[in-house]
Amino acid sequence: MLEMQHIGKVYRTELVETHALRDFSLRVNEGDFVAVTGPSGSGKTTFLNIAGLLETFGDGTYRLDGEDVSGLSDKQRSRIRNQKIGFIFQSFNLIPDLDVADNVELPLRYRRLDRGERKARAERALELVGLASRTRHLPSQLSGGQQQRVAIARALAGEPRLILADEPTGNLDSLMARQVLDLLEEINARGTTVIMVTHDPDLSRRAHRNVHVLDGRVTDFKPYDPVPGGLAAGAGA
Repeated sequence: MLEMQHIGKVYRTELVETHALRDFSLRVNEGDFVAVTGPSGSGKTTFLNIAGLLETFGDGTYRLDGEDVSGLSDKQRSRIRNQKIGFIFQSFNLIPDLDVADNVELPLRYRRLDRGERKARAERALELVGLASRTRHLPSQLSGGQQQRVAIARALAGEPRLILADEPTGNLDSLMARQVLDLLEEINARGTTVIMVTHDPDLSRRAHRNVHVLDGRVTDFKPYDPVPGGLAAGAGA
């Protein structure tokens, strides 16, 4: 699903040059659920932005769903992003003046889907996240956990091959966080690849694989260990 080889990303100002990613290599297979961990400033979000085609990079190559996306134009990246990738953000990023259904439908308008198809997709996605009865509520009328489920429904409505989640439980209490992870696990079980950035070790343990990032590099890669007792150390990013 995703393969990065020797990716380098540098942010430059007049006085400072910051290497966000250095020789970053990672492969994620279709159907994986991968947790990406590491301290603040380690490069996790930069990796996620590049994976989601929100940012370009300098060195290396990146293949997404079998296609080399390293040198695509903005328009080409937008097309792939809209068709194949769903995003879930810590801050929900819902539009406050739109109700739940319209928030979920909004990205589908850029695909030029007709109203009936948009509505059907939104209804299916909201049913999946347990919010079919809240379609006409505004975001301000929902709890934090419900708002995050709307954000997940918005991602699901596009029927993405890959979901990228950036600290999706960061603004939630522990109970709501577990409920959101339950939902992500269910989505993954249906075949969608999920990559989640998180600081929470309890949540990262529920992923199939753990990737630790430090100073812009993958420093530790752990596959899922189904034996009770935790994760077994593995090799090779």
